This record gives sequence, structure tokens and C-alpha cells, in this order.
Amino acid sequence: MADNKKNVQQINIELDAEVSNGEYANFVVVTHSPAEFVMDFTRILPGVPKAKVHSRIIMAPQHVKAFSNALQDNIRKFEAKNGEIKMPNREDGFSAFGVKPPSDKLPN
Repeated sequence: MADNKKNVQQINIELDAEVSNGEYANFVVVTHSPAEFVMDFTRILPGVPKAKVHSRIIMAPQHVKAFSNALQDNIRKFEAKNGEIKMPNREDGFSAFGVKPPSDKLPN
């Protein structure tokens, strides 16, 4: 009898104390090239015109798509348990929270 299960590698993920505290971000700028996606996570603070990138994540397109699918799955589960996540009603996605990235110069 043939085994129809896919060969899936199981890995152990280690989380050290420093990383376990997390990094708060309320804004992300996403850019891409043919080979990779770059996500710069930052914090926007009221009255502060500059925002420092606190974490940059670079991923291959296939990994970004898998990440997107995992986020969508978790959003569905969250909303099923806690109700719909309400978004500000704005025309464009960038200014939904009253901020947008610079159009002329991105930090990559």
C-alpha cells in the first residue's frame, strides 16, 4: 500500500528571552523586487514626523504568500471568536490610520 502522506519536515522553534518580549509595530511599509519582498516595521507616534524602522523582514515571494495565507487563516479564527475587526473608513489603504509612506523615498 502506497503512503499518500507528503514528506513534511518538523522543526523545533527556539524563542529566547530577548526575542520573546516582541517588538511593537503599528505601521509596515512593504516593497518588492522580482526576487524578494521587504517589510519594514515601525511605530508611528503622534506628533513625531519621523519613524524609525525597528525590524526589517526579507522573504522570498513563495514565503510571503504562505505568510499571507497564515495571516488570513488567523484573522478568520480571531474574528470568529472576537467579532469583525473594524477598519477606519478611508479611500486608500495607506491613509486609513492617518499616515502614509513617503512617495519619493523608501528606506531600502
